[in-house]
Amino acid sequence: MDTPTVCLFCGILLLLAAATLGMRSLRKYTDFGVDPAIIDTFRARLRIWWILFGLLASVFFTGPIVTVLFFFFLSVTILREYITLTPKSPADHQTLFGIYLFFTPLQFALVGINPDWFVNMTGFTPYHVFSLLMPACVFLVLPGLMAISGDPKRFLERTAKLQLGLIICVYSLSYAPALLTLNLPGTALTFNNSESTLLDRGLEGTVIAAMAYPDGAAAEYLPASFGSRSSVNPPLFRVFPLMSGKHFQLLLFFIIVVQLGDVFQYLWSHASRRHIVANSINLSRTWEGFCGGVLTTTLLGVALWYFTPFPQWWQAGVAAAAAAVLGFLGSMTMSAIKRDRGVGSYGALIPGHSGFLDRIDSLCFAAPVFYHFTWYFAGST
Repeated sequence: MDTPTVCLFCGILLLLAAATLGMRSLRKYTDFGVDPAIIDTFRARLRIWWILFGLLASVFFTGPIVTVLFFFFLSVTILREYITLTPKSPADHQTLFGIYLFFTPLQFALVGINPDWFVNMTGFTPYHVFSLLMPACVFLVLPGLMAISGDPKRFLERTAKLQLGLIICVYSLSYAPALLTLNLPGTALTFNNSESTLLDRGLEGTVIAAMAYPDGAAAEYLPASFGSRSSVNPPLFRVFPLMSGKHFQLLLFFIIVVQLGDVFQYLWSHASRRHIVANSINLSRTWEGFCGGVLTTTLLGVALWYFTPFPQWWQAGVAAAAAAVLGFLGSMTMSAIKRDRGVGSYGALIPGHSGFLDRIDSLCFAAPVFYHFTWYFAGST
């Protein structure tokens, strides 16, 4: 943990403490125009945020592997909350058994191992297997397993709802810890116990990499077009990179802009309730709130640009805006599912609180887009 990462952690801690004191003060002034429903909503959010912050702080200071394990258990938790609301057949138990004990652990294991396949015909091209496991394999195997169970009743409905839960609760959320595996400029990586430091992008569009292998050191200058094959290729598989604070700052930046973006949209929506997005889905979401929330989140992303690996300030702003837009879509999607099932929240593992899926639905939807945006603009391949 370097100084900027510690400062970012301390900033979040102070912000949560100030918000908690502010909520306690507002409770005394409900007779002066302060909506008690807003206070209760933010009190519930603050409690969940304190829990998540405590867990994140402990796993961040422990290491990247523990961070992936944390998101794995979080994924299992929200998947359980989701599945409890979906129609199931007793014949689906063997499929659920495979999801919990094989497919979900495999997805996060691939994130931790982060295998890179390098396509020789196009040069130095990374190919992340964890991003293909679900859409290329599991979504084809899953219907087959459910068909083998021998129950055709509501087969399409059961399959579609289970696949949607997997893509939201497992596949999409796995992109959050995958941010720790990005090859950021200036950070040390490990290729099967062989260190490689990505130094910088050259002025003429080259990526300069100084690599040290057990049999000697070698320097490479890789064309930006990757049109020619490099003289030295990394091994096919690499275990988790040796990461600097930049990776943790990137993950914290992502969590901050998504969570605060959700708050900004909620506040802007209550400031103007003239144009509700969907009356039958969520009465607290308005188009004014959406636009104001995205704009405020964009400014927040620009303000936190120092803690990101983006070369330009506007890229941090665009990344924050994209996260806010996808977070909005995620909240609306999960609200529609709750209305379809006739429930107010996804779970109550903590007495008096909503489920975790109610609080991190925006995070699940925003993670894949944020990952690929960062990989393209700030990653070093």
